[in-house]
Amino acid sequence: MNQYKNFSENLKHILNPEDIAIDEPMKNHTSFKVGGAADILVTPKNIDQAISVIKSCNIEKVPFYIIGNGSNLLVRDGGIRGVVIKLTSLNKLEVDGEKIIVQSGAELSNVSKKALEMSLTGFEFACGIPGSVGGAVTMNAGAYISEIANVIEEAVVVDKEGNILRLNKEQLELGYRMSAVIKYGYTVLEATFKLQKGDYNTIKNTIEDLTRRREDKQPLEYPSAGSTFKRPTGYFAGKLIEDCGLKGFSIGDAEVSKKHSGFIINRGQASAKDILDLIKAVQDTVKESFGVELHTEVRIIGEDL
Repeated sequence: MNQYKNFSENLKHILNPEDIAIDEPMKNHTSFKVGGAADILVTPKNIDQAISVIKSCNIEKVPFYIIGNGSNLLVRDGGIRGVVIKLTSLNKLEVDGEKIIVQSGAELSNVSKKALEMSLTGFEFACGIPGSVGGAVTMNAGAYISEIANVIEEAVVVDKEGNILRLNKEQLELGYRMSAVIKYGYTVLEATFKLQKGDYNTIKNTIEDLTRRREDKQPLEYPSAGSTFKRPTGYFAGKLIEDCGLKGFSIGDAEVSKKHSGFIINRGQASAKDILDLIKAVQDTVKESFGVELHTEVRIIGEDL
């Protein structure tokens, strides 16, 4: 039973009715294509609406979860109690000299394209990361040659009570898949990236090279959440998993990718439980074989059935 259904009436004072969905399947909002229903899913159209929803949830003591495009998210089969606030409509982007100021719901690939268009270098690494700016800042996303910490100047966030804060690079406390956003439960609203003038063709060639490498090495043809595990100190998760003979190992329709062992994929009909059971099996095997603990990079939320 959806105990928060009546709360949707409160939200109609903030959002348009079409931006409020009841019992919304989360498989439609994650790149893994799995997950039970959220009691309420809302898509604010601007920052003021997003802040008002957060404040309303706090006043009514309704739990809420922030998501972008769900590319690093695994929702359990029982779904999510409370409100999911999806920020993908907050995607405004502007260029000010060598800076790009962008809202949290914008896709990293679009920021990369804009940087190329303006001959700004430094953001090439993010061209193939299938996430939004908010999630990238939260996790200090990185790939190949760089990470968010190397290009961010500041971020505008909102705390759990709805107060807006402007944090500089140091205040963001960016580390490996870690930040002050996670530490203090902030929500990213906007980020400013400081880039440098570069040569258009050089930037374009770098993006094309990174795109080729990604297409060659990653199982992009299947639903996944990217790299499933964080990189353990001194090791590579994918190599440890492959050395355990787990490449291609599956539970239900969840599989350790034959193309890249660091990825768990959904071959089509996997449940969240299949994926979670496979994650556990991989963690147990690697720990038993090498004494190394693997921690998930993917964010896991929601309830079991």
